[in-house]
Formats: sequence, C-alpha cells, structure tokens
Amino acid sequence: MIRLARPDDLPALIDVEREAGSLFRALDMAAIADDDPGSVAELAVYQSDGRAWVSVDDADRPVAYLVAEVVDGGAHVEQVSVRPSHARRGIGGALIETLAEWAVARGLPALTLTTFTDVPWNAPYYERLGFRVMADAEIGDGLRAIRRAEAARGLDTWPRVALIRPL
Repeated sequence: MIRLARPDDLPALIDVEREAGSLFRALDMAAIADDDPGSVAELAVYQSDGRAWVSVDDADRPVAYLVAEVVDGGAHVEQVSVRPSHARRGIGGALIETLAEWAVARGLPALTLTTFTDVPWNAPYYERLGFRVMADAEIGDGLRAIRRAEAARGLDTWPRVALIRPL
C-alpha cells in the first residue's frame, strides 16, 4: 500500500535509504553506499508539504519511499528508495506512478529526475518506466542547479544524466 508519509515514518526512511544505498558497494561505488542519507528534519520538509510517500508492509512499516519537489515547472523525484528485501516487486514503479498522479492533478507537465547512467536500477530502470534522457537545451535552471550540487558532492565521479517523462 502507498500512502502519504507521516511524521512517525521519517526515521524509518533513513533506514530504507541506508539499506538501498548498500547495493552500490557491489558496483565499486562505496562512496554512494556511504553517502549521508539525510536527516529527519530534511525529510520533514517534504512530509509536511505533502510531497513524501511511503510504501508500507502489512504491519504499516515503510519499505520504500519517494520524496519530490517542483523544479522548473515539473515534478522532480528528489529521492526514491526501496529496501533490498522488497526490490523487484514493482514498488518503485508504483511510487513513480503515485507521483505522476499527483503531478497531473496539479497541472504539472512532466516528471524529472537525475540518476546514474550505468547502474541497472537507475537510468535503465527509469527508461523502462517511460523516462528519456533530456537534451541539454531542455534542462532548466532549477535542474541545472541540482546537477551542480550533485557534482559538488562528488556524484559526477560516475556518469549521471537528467531524465524526463512527459505526462
């Protein structure tokens, strides 16, 4: 089941992020696996604004989450993560579809995200969900700022790309 995140869900989202990040070790991307998962206070901004969703198990515990922003007039996936124990069940795609419904209801024309090109559960996965690589001329100021911030954090050590899915 997918629902809006509640304040009491937020600590579990940090655990989800750490678990999901651990998969990057197998790709010699330990820096990504060890990346700071953020804080409850940072997640609370999304949650309190209705831009954080969780997928929960039968006991109503989060097993995946998505947080989003509005960037350059579109719904931007800031982060989507799934516990490895719940991967390959369509949960990430269902969270993306939830965001797409939210965006359409608000008249937003597209979803965007940034991701690694060579990680199987990153760009290739999102392309299967209908995203495509954005041409440089399509990338707006907000998304450019996100890319600069990612580069400053060292994420461009591995090839990255901006993707879009028109709605």
